[in-house]
Amino acid sequence: MNKREINQKLIVNYKNHLIDEEKSLATITKYIRDIEKFYQYADKKEVTKELVKLYKEELMKSYKPTSINSMLAALNQFFEYNGWLECKIKELKIQKRVFLEESKELSKDEYKRLVNAARKQKNERLYVLLQAICSTGIRVSEHRYITVQALKDGYAQIYNKGKVREIFFSDDLKRILLKYCHKNKIENGAIFVTRSGRPLDCSNIWKAMKDLCDDAKVERSKVYPHNLRHLFAVTYYNLKKDIARLADLLGHSSMDTTRIYTMSSGREFKRYFDQMDLVFSNRKNN
Repeated sequence: MNKREINQKLIVNYKNHLIDEEKSLATITKYIRDIEKFYQYADKKEVTKELVKLYKEELMKSYKPTSINSMLAALNQFFEYNGWLECKIKELKIQKRVFLEESKELSKDEYKRLVNAARKQKNERLYVLLQAICSTGIRVSEHRYITVQALKDGYAQIYNKGKVREIFFSDDLKRILLKYCHKNKIENGAIFVTRSGRPLDCSNIWKAMKDLCDDAKVERSKVYPHNLRHLFAVTYYNLKKDIARLADLLGHSSMDTTRIYTMSSGREFKRYFDQMDLVFSNRKNN
């Protein structure tokens, strides 16, 4: 039996496999980063299940369970690709949270303050982009599919992870997008671009959003592009209570993923418990 040893050739081959599978750039980058991390840990030792178990224990000293499981999932897929099925390892069992941490929940009022802060800072592009992301539920990397032609059609086709879905523009969003295009003489192609005409980089959008925090008086921990997508999901679900349709709009293959997006904060859950009216001992009139 050949010795199982990770090397750069195997990693490159697997990366090419992920590219052939049309995985997103973010997914490929993350998987390869996780495999490289284990490669450094293994340090030319033979890959065995015992070694992977030790690595799992090492990760538990520094990372949260969700992060550990994400890294192990990447490794397991790498092992499966190479036929090392006996090296695959179980992920940590995590009890599902039923509520979202308040420190990470972006409220509708806070979102409005961010939008107003962008306008106050005269950052018109960010002012429009925030509303485009939040009112459609797209991933920040998908903003490049909001084009002049899509605006004319009234909907955009989003290509991601080997799937295609359609997102529609509300009348209000269409109005501000048309106004933005007219003012900035954008006649074709992607709407949110740099001066050189390239789609905005996700990291720059992230940074620009963080720069709004002080003016908006919103905690920095709540301000990142994906939270706009989460706010869209919560708002839509509270309005329609249709999780299957929401999964389609978000581009999720599993409704279990969508349920994570619809979680309310612990404060909201406490309010529900108060409304249940099942405790009487401290009342004057029992």
